[in-house]
Amino acid sequence: MNQLAQVSPVQQIVNAHRAGEAVGLYSVCCSHPTVLRAAMQVAAQYGTPLLVEATSNQVDQFGGYTGMKPAEFRDYVHRLAQEQGFPAERLVLGGDHLGPNAWQSQDAARAMAHAEVLIDAYVSAGFHKIHLDCSMRCADDEPVLSDEVVAARAVRLAAIAEQAAARAGLPPPVYVIGTEVPVPGGEASLEQALAVTAPAAAARTLEVHRRAFAAAGLHGAWQRVIAMVVQPGVDFDQANVQHYNAAAAVALSGFVAGQPGLVFEAHSTDYQRESGLHEMVRDHYAILKVGPAATFALREGFLALCQIEEALLGKEKASRLMEVLDEAMLAKPKHWQKHYLGSAAEQRLMRRYGLSDRCRYYWGEPEVATAVSQLFANLAGRSIPLPLLSQYLPQQFLAVQQGELAAEPQALLEHKVGRLLAQYARACSANAAGQHMAAAIC
Repeated sequence: MNQLAQVSPVQQIVNAHRAGEAVGLYSVCCSHPTVLRAAMQVAAQYGTPLLVEATSNQVDQFGGYTGMKPAEFRDYVHRLAQEQGFPAERLVLGGDHLGPNAWQSQDAARAMAHAEVLIDAYVSAGFHKIHLDCSMRCADDEPVLSDEVVAARAVRLAAIAEQAAARAGLPPPVYVIGTEVPVPGGEASLEQALAVTAPAAAARTLEVHRRAFAAAGLHGAWQRVIAMVVQPGVDFDQANVQHYNAAAAVALSGFVAGQPGLVFEAHSTDYQRESGLHEMVRDHYAILKVGPAATFALREGFLALCQIEEALLGKEKASRLMEVLDEAMLAKPKHWQKHYLGSAAEQRLMRRYGLSDRCRYYWGEPEVATAVSQLFANLAGRSIPLPLLSQYLPQQFLAVQQGELAAEPQALLEHKVGRLLAQYARACSANAAGQHMAAAIC
């Protein structure tokens, strides 16, 4: 076996990037089947690997908010890939923010015990890219955790991961360290947004973790630390986007350029301009994570289909999907109430349209799933008039006109989400990046 075959697809991309190729890796952080199908279609079109990540509150040893444990999530994604004809060897599973996040209300001893089981379950199930994140304060912790405490806890989980992979006969994981990230799912306000990480802070994070790995004898694991999470100055709140400014991040990019085998991982890249995504990959933010923007596009697609449904059938026969969705959010407000501030009218607007797309937590609610099924049933076997497609789904209308897309609800949704994800594929693909830059020059 040659050396290239011995490293994972993730390591291959990182190595190629550090060798000067204009390549990166985009991470789709979502569990919705329509988003994942669209992601597989995009990856097939652009010839990229597909990294699908689950977060620690989404999938855990108790089921998370999806109701799936890590092995169940693995089987679910692989089943979708098989149905799509997407090659299993090009599919990589990752775990995001793996640590005591879900158990912060407990003391550190109990929270970390849960985190150890979490890590073991993820790695044993074949999740290969592991973000070690122990930045969160537990109930009996000091108000601010030191870098040394964060690193020591991360290394404790890395040791569990190494053992789990060996026991399962799986390739050892690759790791992402670092904790300086925006609030998962976007800020409540951009006033809370983090400044660009200082190179000195990044250097300290790296060095403290290096010493902790060495002290634990995890020299091999340290060689598989491929990325560090930093804040490159990108973020979004409910109605605004903080776009990438290469000039503001130039010093940070220069720091990582001097660290062989390492790239940066950027969280909350949702809603960035495509040109900004290309610039981020160029500047060594070579792992781009996207989540809410994909389900935001999905929600837009569902709303458009509801408008088409109502135009065809009238309100009395329609599924009322968007109303049912809002009723579910009001009945179980825990996933949005801390994020959507302001008056009742402002909260209602954000529940439907906010960029953080907190409604993504509710598509699995039984009443919402039933309304989706009714929407599809109401449109099944019915020819959607072109004028309605043009009015409510104009980009999909163009694709239908070109004979590239069937005017069917599921295909229309996947196409809409796929257009969003294709921006990431182009930013991370050497050939597509060249084409994009050539088009920009023209």
